[in-house]
Amino acid sequence: MTVDRPVRIAVQIQPQHATYETIRAAAATLEGMGVDVLFNWDHFFPLRGEPDGLHFESWTMLAALAEQTSRVEIGALVNCNSYRNADLQADMARTIDHISAKGGTGRFIFGTGSGWFERDYDEYGYDFGTVGGRLDALADALPRIEARWERLNPAPTRKIPVLIGGGGEKKTLRIVARHADIWHSFSDAATLERKLGILAEHGHAVGRDVSEIEISTEVSRMTEAQAGELHALGATLFTIGLSGPDYDVSRVEPWLAWRDRLNGA
Repeated sequence: MTVDRPVRIAVQIQPQHATYETIRAAAATLEGMGVDVLFNWDHFFPLRGEPDGLHFESWTMLAALAEQTSRVEIGALVNCNSYRNADLQADMARTIDHISAKGGTGRFIFGTGSGWFERDYDEYGYDFGTVGGRLDALADALPRIEARWERLNPAPTRKIPVLIGGGGEKKTLRIVARHADIWHSFSDAATLERKLGILAEHGHAVGRDVSEIEISTEVSRMTEAQAGELHALGATLFTIGLSGPDYDVSRVEPWLAWRDRLNGA
């Protein structure tokens, strides 16, 4: 069974090389333009450009964006599981869910992954370990996070969507099959088609219909035709990454028009 979902456009406001005033203004402009989701990322230093350039922390920024905005969903693309205790992550997510709800339904997406940027680990005193060890830690953390959401008072305003980023075929996709509401895939069409088959195998093994999982991907360096190939395979959430010092929101406008054409708006 396939699930009919509308195409959505997300923008990752990369919190590097920009003042917070510029980030705040970009978020306001993008929400006003009709973007569906605003993401940041969970790192402590820039990933490109001057390695010691301006940079801000993810979760505190997400709480501020939750208060500032009124319509867009928000989250990290993606949170690093290694940096915070699993139960604390659940509580922080629930709190931002309520901040964003403003008396209604929350707009927080819990985007998460196993972590990979070694400088973050070294400078902030976390054990970098191995790829496999970090993935095992993520697999252990997600049931704790889900269980903590069941016990918190007040509870989240909705089932907080879990987005998992990564494409590892043995461990990551097994975690996606078990826990994800959204999978961020980093794939071209040929790769996505193959990995969707592997994801379906993992879903069968854990008793999950993986058509329930929304497929997300990055399109910053793609043409509309390439994105269309991904859409034909089932991808519906498309993300454009924007970096400081100035966030060129004009890059987003053609993608919003493309979304509207596909959705019949």
